[in-house]
Amino acid sequence: MMRSLLFVPGDSRRKLEKALASGADALLIDLEDSVALDAKENARQVTAAFVAEMKNVTDRPLLYVRVNGLTTGLIEADLDTVMPSGPDGIVLPKAVGGVDVSHLGAKLAVREAESGLPDGATRILAIATENAAGIFAIGTFTGASHRLMGLAWGGEDLSADLGAETNRHDDGLYTDPYRIARAFTLFGAAAAAVDAIDSVYTNFRDHDSLRAECLASRRDGFVAKMAIHPAQIPIINEAFTPSVEAIARAQGVVDAFNANPGAGVVGVEGEMLDRPHLLRAERLLGRNLK
Repeated sequence: MMRSLLFVPGDSRRKLEKALASGADALLIDLEDSVALDAKENARQVTAAFVAEMKNVTDRPLLYVRVNGLTTGLIEADLDTVMPSGPDGIVLPKAVGGVDVSHLGAKLAVREAESGLPDGATRILAIATENAAGIFAIGTFTGASHRLMGLAWGGEDLSADLGAETNRHDDGLYTDPYRIARAFTLFGAAAAAVDAIDSVYTNFRDHDSLRAECLASRRDGFVAKMAIHPAQIPIINEAFTPSVEAIARAQGVVDAFNANPGAGVVGVEGEMLDRPHLLRAERLLGRNLK
């Protein structure tokens, strides 16, 4: 189950090693925003060596690499360096719809073949709301690539693209443009049948607000959250781990429909449930098995 995804700068071997013990389900090894331009090549080499060393280690987090965007002129070198190591996935920043995911998928297919990796082994996580163009294209990810496993959203780059003074109110809640971006990410992920992954919470010392944001995200349909600090991981994991009661409830719904294969509505614990409830239960049980 992928609940927590921790960003780690790709140019720091020390931070990468420390992140292994964070409890995160996935490390998002960053070659983009957290790495200065003159440090990009060193970050590529450090990242490639780390992924290669960890590739066959059991009981490790998934290793995804956030490359530089398709329009930066840097992505080719990123992929040429890290793909031979066989990362579990690539994070595509500033994605503008399914066309960008398809474009990246083609690049990955070539490099998998060149590196002797299984075709399709490298998954794609697209960050879909980091610019205004991405917002308008968020409904186009359906069928873009069999590699696409999730859509995430980001409010920090989006605020820069919009020229906003801030993306949150004084009480910490998002302002309207970012609430819309968040909601659109849920819709886009559901339409594409992939995971919806919530944005980072930048105040890594405010654990109470992080917990509240995680619970609200889970309530609305997000299944995981990105993080910028190891201290956030236990809170995120707890919030996005289905409870024993929730799992039992979901299994009861599935069992009730299995016992009545022709029924459109079944009764479970005194409540009448229909097919959307079955789909929700199946998704929860499916995430619990990943």
